[in-house]
Amino acid sequence: MNRIIQLILFSFLIIIIFVFYNKYFKKNHKAETANTLSITSSSIQKEDDLTNQKENNIIKNLKYEISIRENNDYEIMSELSELTYKDGTEIILMTKVTAILTDENNNSIIITSNKAIYNNNNYNTSFEDNVKIQYLNNIILADNMFLDFKENFISVKNNIKYNGSLGNLEADNIKINLITKKIDVFMNNNNENIVITSSK
Repeated sequence: MNRIIQLILFSFLIIIIFVFYNKYFKKNHKAETANTLSITSSSIQKEDDLTNQKENNIIKNLKYEISIRENNDYEIMSELSELTYKDGTEIILMTKVTAILTDENNNSIIITSNKAIYNNNNYNTSFEDNVKIQYLNNIILADNMFLDFKENFISVKNNIKYNGSLGNLEADNIKINLITKKIDVFMNNNNENIVITSSK
């Protein structure tokens, strides 16, 4: 008789433990799993949003036309551009770039490069990688060029090779004043000489 009572009590204890486990521990385990899945899903969504945002900022065949001063125009276009923002200013990262700067006499400076960074606030543009500048019968090849509309100058730097009607020139820097058209040619090191080859 005692054995039967013990067996019943033991069975009853097992049932209580089973019900208690199912009610509290198993439910909490499911809740933790659900939260983990939710967090993972949320992370994936954020990554997708960033990818979509970057894709939305990519523009093909972008073109800007700006009137700088009276009868002075600046036009810049690129095959591929990415819009970014820095300190509240729109900065455009451009690829395969062509820019045309036209003065009051309708003379044009044509600039091409593989890459450029264009500031949509002040129109300053930094060209780099295979820069080519054409003005009348003059061609300048270089690694870098900076167009500054605030100070009104063009700065050409690094591996400069100039080819014109009067001959060829190699230097480290060329600075062109957009107002006076004054051109300064100089080396980084004062001990080095500018290389000039006359065509005559």
